[in-house]
Amino acid sequence: MTIPDTSAPLPATAAPVAPEPKSAPPARTEPKARRRSSRRAPARRTLTYAVLVVAVSATLLPFAWMFLGAFKTQGELLRRPITWWPEQPTLDNFLVWFNELHIGTFFLNSVVVAVFTVLGNLLFCSMVGYALAKMDFPGKRFLFLLVMVMLMVPGVVTFVPLFVMVSKLGLVSTYPALILPFLAAPMGVFLMRQFIMGIPDSLIEAARIDGAGELRTFLRIVMPLCGPPLATLGILTFLGSWNNFLWPLVVAQSEEMYTLPVALSLYSTGQNATDYGLLLAGSVLIITPIILLFVALQRYFIQGVAATGIK
Repeated sequence: MTIPDTSAPLPATAAPVAPEPKSAPPARTEPKARRRSSRRAPARRTLTYAVLVVAVSATLLPFAWMFLGAFKTQGELLRRPITWWPEQPTLDNFLVWFNELHIGTFFLNSVVVAVFTVLGNLLFCSMVGYALAKMDFPGKRFLFLLVMVMLMVPGVVTFVPLFVMVSKLGLVSTYPALILPFLAAPMGVFLMRQFIMGIPDSLIEAARIDGAGELRTFLRIVMPLCGPPLATLGILTFLGSWNNFLWPLVVAQSEEMYTLPVALSLYSTGQNATDYGLLLAGSVLIITPIILLFVALQRYFIQGVAATGIK
């Protein structure tokens, strides 16, 4: 019996094979369409800016002509070819308004009418908008439908009935005749109603549970939240009242009650010729308060338009 030799070396085993290194993933190549779009983006942006510059220039061009023309003489305004920059700037057109035509009276009339019209619209349109948005009463849907219908009725349709009513009341050539017909507008009611609809009902219900009446709820809860739409309504109402021409022309039958647009039309346009320098200077005086008001409240105006969904 033979004993196996244990001292003999064991058979060699195969050496472990090292795993092959993973190849790096291929670099992602940007799609051709995306590369083409990225190359076209600067060109599109440049074209957009160019179009906007042209549009803004076309919008501001008449205002620049009005402002520069206010400092020109009548002869220079009628000269051909036209000159943009005044060759001999003069303040005579403005001095005529202040010294001879007493623009202060017309300016005061316009301010009084515009301020009271704005205050009336802010109060009454807000109250009606609150009632249509948060209160339940018989005829609510019909009333809102009536407001929407009035939005589509031209103001000329109600011009004659309003004048007959004002004349019967003996209010011709008075401030009430210029203010009362415009204390509440359908557009203002719709604007305020749309915004107040977005106020949570829980706030109003909490005020009612605490014992607050409708008037107190409206003044303490609703009105402080209506800053943007009130600013929007105020700007729109002020603009409409300040530029209103036809109604003051008919109702204000005395010079002491003329507003700025009426005075501008009557004094700068004669039967045979138009004093363009006087007309442009008066236009500058009329438009300046509107520009200042919009610059001061433009942030609230944009917020109000965005919040109420007016397009």
